[in-house]
Amino acid sequence: MTSPAIGKLQRVALREVWKHEAYDFTKWLQENIDVLNTTVGLNLVNVDREQAAGSFSIDLVAEDEGGGTVIIENQLEKSNHDHLGKLITYLTAMSARAAIWIVAEPRPEHVAAVAWLNESTGADFFLVKVEAVRIGTSPAAPLLTLIVGPSKETSVRTQKHELAERYDIRLNWWTQLVSLPGAKLHKHITPGTYSWIGTSSGVRGLNLNYVVTQDDFAAELYIDRGKDSEEENNSIFDQLLAFKTEIDEAIHHTVSWERLEGRRACRIRVTMPGGYRSAEVEWPTIQASGVEAMNALNNALQPHLKKLKLKS
Repeated sequence: MTSPAIGKLQRVALREVWKHEAYDFTKWLQENIDVLNTTVGLNLVNVDREQAAGSFSIDLVAEDEGGGTVIIENQLEKSNHDHLGKLITYLTAMSARAAIWIVAEPRPEHVAAVAWLNESTGADFFLVKVEAVRIGTSPAAPLLTLIVGPSKETSVRTQKHELAERYDIRLNWWTQLVSLPGAKLHKHITPGTYSWIGTSSGVRGLNLNYVVTQDDFAAELYIDRGKDSEEENNSIFDQLLAFKTEIDEAIHHTVSWERLEGRRACRIRVTMPGGYRSAEVEWPTIQASGVEAMNALNNALQPHLKKLKLKS
């Protein structure tokens, strides 16, 4: 029996594959971020090139699954102190959750430095080695190897801290909101730590919700009559949509009519800039705008809610 042919793996000089670090490698990485995701175990999306950080320019800025900022610094040569300094500077300037440093040859002192940063800071640091390889006359292929990254214990500790901090901030946010004189619709709600609080509009399954994220604040009518209610939810949405012009004009805000295709629920939402990560001195202004939008939304919808044709 003839043995199968086995090719020989050969390393290719990086500059033969990517002649220019910024124009070639960084652009390639942006278009093939899945290769890096597999290496570091993240799911990075919304990757942008050359974002400014003061007088500097970051190679790539992305978002992780939780919406946190992740910066990526590329170096197609031996790691050096200059790039390590840039990595820390960029992470601080962008308030990033994680930093990834991709190098051709990681020096031992920089491996140790990245390991120390993971143990001593609240951010995640990844040091990745990049190589190019081919078998025989095949096209060159990238080979990314994770040299050092955050330990699972460190990552879990960081995530728990971030969650606890986020819960405390949201509890404070809702406590202040429900105490506002204009927030009468939700005054009876006990403040919690979730990203939303809601009350009934007077129709079962149609709730008036406030929703807050790090960066924005929304007032909405959320339409969900429960299990197996998708058809009725859409019917209710369409009945209200028939009065869209009248409702929009009464609210005096930009109204988003969202059928939420592929989901059971629908919603009618007004979203404003500013969330729980805004400076706390700005909260009263943001919340007052949201309360005004909620009251306007409720007043505009109530006459039409009373006329809805419902199954029960």
